[in-house]
Amino acid sequence: MISCADSRVVPEQITQAAPGDLFVCRNAGNIVPPFSQANGGVSSAVEYAVVALGVRDIVVCGHSDCGAMKAFSNPAALEKMPNVAAWLRHAHAAHSVVCSAYHGLDEKAAARATALENVVVQIQHLRTHPSVASAMARGELTLHGWFFEIETGNILALDGETGRFVQVTEGASLPVAVPAAPRLAAADQFRIAAE
Repeated sequence: MISCADSRVVPEQITQAAPGDLFVCRNAGNIVPPFSQANGGVSSAVEYAVVALGVRDIVVCGHSDCGAMKAFSNPAALEKMPNVAAWLRHAHAAHSVVCSAYHGLDEKAAARATALENVVVQIQHLRTHPSVASAMARGELTLHGWFFEIETGNILALDGETGRFVQVTEGASLPVAVPAAPRLAAADQFRIAAE
């Protein structure tokens, strides 16, 4: 689970997990930088989880009232925090989506929309990691996008089929952002060449 470092977001509590049930990576804004050759803590955690631990599910979990996402509405606040500002560039696409596609939102609603869109963006970034892409192509890895509502304790899950977040309810099937399904985009090309 990749979640925010906000102390109000405790993945083990949210999922009612026992010690050892979750492999958790927490950072400001639940960010997954796109893959690059530069070594980083999130990239290393993702690679280790997929390759060494063989995890079958990765959850990117955003949350309401996220300070990292609220920073987009007050960039001056980041002037004394250049590392935080640089880190949040990995969420800029979410902010851009909200600015261009959501209209008439007040500051609080814009921050919430940015936090939700950020989950979608980080799942896209996660898919650029070779270990993730390979496991997904083998049909061995499912990606989930969650949003924890601090005020209510509710979880919203990204439904990859509709592109919308829906409330998770007990007894109902859990929506999935990107299901595990084998994929070989070039398989037909090799079959044709062999004939």
